[in-house]
Amino acid sequence: MNLIDKITAKQINPNIPEFRVGYTVVVGCKIIEKKGGKEKERVQNFEGVVISRKGQGVSETFTVRSTKYGVGVEKTFPVHSPNIAYINVVKKGVVRRAKLYFLRTRKGQYKIKEAR
Repeated sequence: MNLIDKITAKQINPNIPEFRVGYTVVVGCKIIEKKGGKEKERVQNFEGVVISRKGQGVSETFTVRSTKYGVGVEKTFPVHSPNIAYINVVKKGVVRRAKLYFLRTRKGQYKIKEAR
């Protein structure tokens, strides 16, 4: 193991559940609100379907897509970020693609099959 692997091993979060592309997840994002000179930290949920995972190790990211009020919203999160409070798997979906970018053009006409 070289020096870079030793340094990045300390930054990997062991509390991340196993999830794949096609799973529906809830990501708890830590948000810092500044109001009147005070800082308040809260957790905001973002629920959606994982459409991609990229990278490996500390630099691994995943993209979650959700539809809010008829508008598609995508957020990309680093897997091992300290700003992620938790990742909960809601549904396990079975898909045959590594990236689900085609969901960007679909509007309610594609349903992901659930795992048994």
